[in-house]
Amino acid sequence: MTTGAPPPLAPKRSRLRTFLPLALAVWLVLEIWLLTLVAGAAGGLTVFLLLVGGAVLGAAVVKKAGRRAFANLSTTFKEAQAAAQSGRVPEAPRQSGADDRNGFLMLGGLLLMIPGFLSDAAGLLLLVPQVRSALGRYTERAVERRMSAATPGSLQDAFRQARIHRPDGKVVQGEVIRDDAPQGPGGPQAPRPPLTP
Repeated sequence: MTTGAPPPLAPKRSRLRTFLPLALAVWLVLEIWLLTLVAGAAGGLTVFLLLVGGAVLGAAVVKKAGRRAFANLSTTFKEAQAAAQSGRVPEAPRQSGADDRNGFLMLGGLLLMIPGFLSDAAGLLLLVPQVRSALGRYTERAVERRMSAATPGSLQDAFRQARIHRPDGKVVQGEVIRDDAPQGPGGPQAPRPPLTP
């Protein structure tokens, strides 16, 4: 028995969810094809040594990036602790040119550790500071565009609400009632109920 109402529409699938499995399959096929091509031309031992060398280099890069991230974190923590002891509001962390793209450096190390020549090429590209800076600027612009296009009640709205706070970090929600508000025709107006979240 039909009721005449149309069935509910299924949510539209994003392009990322549609094309990501296909892109991963194509990447795996290309990696295997390239490995067999190089093994046929240079030999299996050469391919093995190249893969081991990439994994060792990737591990060294990840270790260096991890140490740098930990050093930045401990410096930021010490600055925040000193600011809290002096009673001032901690400043936003400063980012210098080479240190602000540490995540891309770590991603480059991880790509080097993955067996395959395409991932090694991408990892080596991410070791170049200019490439990391360009990717970082592109990513920041893309995130800012997404945040500016967000609808109320979204992540952007939550960030905006988090920024509206007192200097001591406490969020104060309420309603302003002015004593000099105009009086109604029958005297003072009845108080309004308080705002509720």
